[in-house]
Amino acid sequence: MIRLAAGLFLILAAAAGQAETLRFATFNTELSRDGPGLLLRDIERGQDPQIAAVVDVIAAVQPDVLALQGVDWDFENRALTALAARLGKAGASYPYLVALQPNAGLPPPALMDLDGDGRSGGPRDNQGYGRFRGQGGIALLSRLPVDHTAIRDFSTLLWQDLPGARLPQHPDGSPFPSAEAQAVQRLSATAHWLVPVRLPGGGWLNVMTFHATPPVFDGPEDRNGRRNRDEIRLWQLLLDGKLGPALQGAFVIAGDANLDPDQGEGRKDAIRSLLADPRLQDPRPHSPEGGVATVDWQGAGQKRVDYVLPSAGLAITGSGVVWPDSPDAAAATASRHRLVWVDIALD
Repeated sequence: MIRLAAGLFLILAAAAGQAETLRFATFNTELSRDGPGLLLRDIERGQDPQIAAVVDVIAAVQPDVLALQGVDWDFENRALTALAARLGKAGASYPYLVALQPNAGLPPPALMDLDGDGRSGGPRDNQGYGRFRGQGGIALLSRLPVDHTAIRDFSTLLWQDLPGARLPQHPDGSPFPSAEAQAVQRLSATAHWLVPVRLPGGGWLNVMTFHATPPVFDGPEDRNGRRNRDEIRLWQLLLDGKLGPALQGAFVIAGDANLDPDQGEGRKDAIRSLLADPRLQDPRPHSPEGGVATVDWQGAGQKRVDYVLPSAGLAITGSGVVWPDSPDAAAATASRHRLVWVDIALD
């Protein structure tokens, strides 16, 4: 066991002299701010302790490919570029960035009530929750080259067009909140991307990343619970070839599913089915203390909601969850979520 910067612990399972190893990670940084441009401002000022802690955690773990959540999107990707520059100064260089426009804060084609509260124009009436366009988006940082021309973005997929979708209904069986709303409602609360990255020895590996909606903050119609279920199901439908061309080759799913297979609210069959799918592996990353939890929510407690799931056949040599070893450690200051990593040995 090796002590890292800012009091972090990391268990290394790959021994020296073995095949080249790549580290894939996911981290919900919760860096989102209350207005557009504020994240960029805070990064550039260099005085924000949360941003410094996020940088420390990532620099300590040194992922080769990192899926981020909770990062505000802007049209020119200035905030993400500034964050990558901070990481570079800390010794974690990521020359390849992916940040497409998310559904968070994106208004529907016409002003309407999408969440069923009887009003329109609120943050929950956007395609995904957001008080401004791009609030709390996702991003991918990579040391491996990215084929931008081959990225598949499923974020525009309408919820009603997903095979087997379970859309919310009123007690009388009519569409909730309305048929008009369901006709424009996208599935992804934030985004779903498939990003091909070039492996050092040649060939490609597909990174599939997302941030699903929390299965709470709704009523008996269970709109968010149903949406969370279908956001998770999207990956298996992609593997089934039901969302366009079937996926070829190795892959890693890395993101925040916002669903624990055993605890809390939500339709747990979705995440249980994904984790049990024979086409992928669940290494069940643990913290040094032995737990699999990846988030610590006040009131709700510790849950496993963040996942890195390599495809079957890939050689997993190590994995872990970065929990703080003291209240003032970087991992505690950075986010309520913990960075999750998995090491994969290349042939």
